[in-house]
Amino acid sequence: MRTYWWHTDQNLTGQQEALKSHVHRFAVEHMRPAAEALYRLGGPQQMLAEGSPLWEVFRAAYERRWHSALVPLGMGGLGMRGLDLALLFEELGWGSADMAVSLMLTGLPFSFVAAARKADLIDEFVRPFAADREARFVGCWAVTEPEHGSDQFLLSTEVFTDLYFSGQLRADPQGEDYVVNGEKSAWVGNAAIATHMVASLTLMSESNAAGRAVVFIPLDLPGIIRERPQDMLGQRALAQAAVRFEDVRVPRRYVLVEHDHYEDELAKTLAFVHAAIGAIFTGVARAAYEAALEHARLREQGGKALVMHQLVQRRLFEMYSRIEAARALARAAMLSNEPSGPTPEHAVAAKTFCTQTAFEVADSALALFGARGLTRDHFAARLLCDARAAFAECGSNDVLALLAARRLVEQATAG
Repeated sequence: MRTYWWHTDQNLTGQQEALKSHVHRFAVEHMRPAAEALYRLGGPQQMLAEGSPLWEVFRAAYERRWHSALVPLGMGGLGMRGLDLALLFEELGWGSADMAVSLMLTGLPFSFVAAARKADLIDEFVRPFAADREARFVGCWAVTEPEHGSDQFLLSTEVFTDLYFSGQLRADPQGEDYVVNGEKSAWVGNAAIATHMVASLTLMSESNAAGRAVVFIPLDLPGIIRERPQDMLGQRALAQAAVRFEDVRVPRRYVLVEHDHYEDELAKTLAFVHAAIGAIFTGVARAAYEAALEHARLREQGGKALVMHQLVQRRLFEMYSRIEAARALARAAMLSNEPSGPTPEHAVAAKTFCTQTAFEVADSALALFGARGLTRDHFAARLLCDARAAFAECGSNDVLALLAARRLVEQATAG
């Protein structure tokens, strides 16, 4: 399929243009072929097994150091920020949504350690991760639980702040360790293949909840049990699985964020993750648009190319307009993370709008393909399922929208 450089990026530096071109080529040469092959493998266990195309993509991405995009330069990472990150994630999303989200998540535990500035943990975990070129270290971020989903993201609400409603994963102090028991939900991306996790949990004190915390957990500790990976309708290679903890001893020094700073750190992380998802699914929408445009250019209907019919032109223009708006919002959200600090409502706007755009553009693309677009392994159908899965990713779009609206109202009525 031809590549359409149909959008303009007038304000990119030469270095950013080179980054964009390099990642796009990676998506063409590695991600698209792997995505095709993975959908033919069947169940998730085959997709995630050593030797599957997924690991070829991971190793190729690690060779290019993109796994360390969030790790500071001084710790061996790329130290990418702002627009550079938006460009990276949009092109990876164009390649394949599930692998793009997976590569975004893999660096989160190590970036948490880097931000905590614990020198011993940086030397023990962050520098080896940044130096990894074979995908030996894979991270995941675990917040939701079997009985706690999007409520875990409802910052400043009664449910969020009242420790009576605290999570199911709990840590009891014992000497120099915490003993962790409980479960993280079946929807933790990368959990089936991760080597390290950063998890939100409740620290206990004399059988009472003392506060929430963020803890770094190597997943080879005794007592950690991973369930079978989920067989998802969309984003099937994201390696989502539940993780259970049975009397897992985690050193106290692995606690990265304690209760007093928990909400602020979660807000920062959500602002980044939602902006990144916005960029990824802008790429997904772009992929759907370009596939539909190529098909309309080549397909003849009623004696002329499909693209020459006015109704088709109108549909393509609407797709194009929404993608341009999604790109602008995703980039603005990523840039809002610096220098003054994150704005969660901006990031939520990007996440909800861009995922909705990806779904609607993929649906329009599927309509242009006609009956063939409804076949199980058709490219447009796969994009539609990937985009639909994103509605519940890192918080339900509906619940996140209520959270953002609440924050906007509070700001408007303050004082």
